[in-house]
Amino acid sequence: MSVDIATKTAASAGCWQLLVASQPTGNAALRMRVWRETKALGAAALRDGAYLLPPQAKADVFDALVVQVQAASGHAEVLAVQPKAEQAGRWPLLFNRATEYGALYEQSEALARDMGRGEPAELLRRLQSLEQAAQKVQSVDYFPGAARQQVQQALQALRQQVQRRLAPDEPRAQRDARMAPLVASDYRGKTWATRRRLWIDRVACVWLIRRFIDPQARFLWIAAPADKPKRAIGFDFDGAQFTHRGGLVTFEVLLRQFSLDGDAALARLGAIVHTLDVGGLPVAEAAGVEALLAGLRTLHADDDGFAESACGAFDAWHAAFRAPSGERAAGKRK
Repeated sequence: MSVDIATKTAASAGCWQLLVASQPTGNAALRMRVWRETKALGAAALRDGAYLLPPQAKADVFDALVVQVQAASGHAEVLAVQPKAEQAGRWPLLFNRATEYGALYEQSEALARDMGRGEPAELLRRLQSLEQAAQKVQSVDYFPGAARQQVQQALQALRQQVQRRLAPDEPRAQRDARMAPLVASDYRGKTWATRRRLWIDRVACVWLIRRFIDPQARFLWIAAPADKPKRAIGFDFDGAQFTHRGGLVTFEVLLRQFSLDGDAALARLGAIVHTLDVGGLPVAEAAGVEALLAGLRTLHADDDGFAESACGAFDAWHAAFRAPSGERAAGKRK
């Protein structure tokens, strides 16, 4: 077997593995097998016959393929390689799993929409299928990021919902006290404080608070957390009552704590805010939302003006996401 001995210590040495395979002409079955198996391993194809894996992969993961290629009179070698400076930042991008996670997230959203009307056994079957698919992607996710965390959280929430459908009388696990459900009426007529120079998450929270939590809210834009008045409710800064928790951005935390996450249009906005604020799963509308908000902030020198204009934009997005897809396509209003 033509396997570079250095490959056996590639992972511990921080080396990448490069499979170089030359396959006999006319053996389409072997070519397809190599393509399928390298894809299943999560390898990146640098070109036809050259496949790359990072140090996180097992040191002997290519060995079986080497045997198959050589048995078919081909040539294959596994080399331990070190990236150059410019490659060190570029190679990990070849292993981005956002597309796979995006597909899983869309399926999880579809399952969530069916949760109230589907048969519990069928819901469980679909959930288990999703979980297995997620495990398969995670097994070759060598550089996990926000997208993986979003899918894990979505599947965890779905499992809890399915379990409640299967056994509604079972006691529910207690949530973190900081994420306990809250009642909007207890937060009416309050003063809310956040960091000045509003941007994606904060201005989205301003809109959400005004429209769904505290219509009489008064907002303060502070330079530092220490400037928050004692009685004000802080959001989106370290130490605030409402801020990022467990992979959720502040907008998503407010949705969950005030039981607003069942609104599909708000959940869609939450996905957009999450992507623009911390990255993660791609959302089709995110670039347009970001561009419009950037333009509005350019037009308004102060946070009050920006917040007012942005709230109008969020009203429009929320209305659009609530409309049936046919109406959105035709440009109709509800």
